[in-house]
Amino acid sequence: MKFEYNTTEYIEKINNGNSYFKTFLDKDTLAAGVLVLKPGEEDTQHPHEFDEMYYILDGDGFLKIKNKKYKLKKGKAFFVPKDTEHYFFGNKKKLNCIVFFWWS
Repeated sequence: MKFEYNTTEYIEKINNGNSYFKTFLDKDTLAAGVLVLKPGEEDTQHPHEFDEMYYILDGDGFLKIKNKKYKLKKGKAFFVPKDTEHYFFGNKKKLNCIVFFWWS
């Protein structure tokens, strides 16, 4: 079982590929990954069937959850309940964040 993850390594894999999300942990009731959006890149995600938590590593822009817009800043964290519309937008810098998913 792996206990340590280098998120920088996963961010580099995204930077060198054609996806904006990479999973680094997938267990029975928990998953985690990194999400990277280049400046102005469209976030194409949709509501999920599980709760999510986003932790902003760096970058800027906004996260819209339901009908409210939240300003992104390094160190902020955002909870998104399952089946809730949400997406990132308006980033002028590269956005890097860690995403946690959990379910029962």
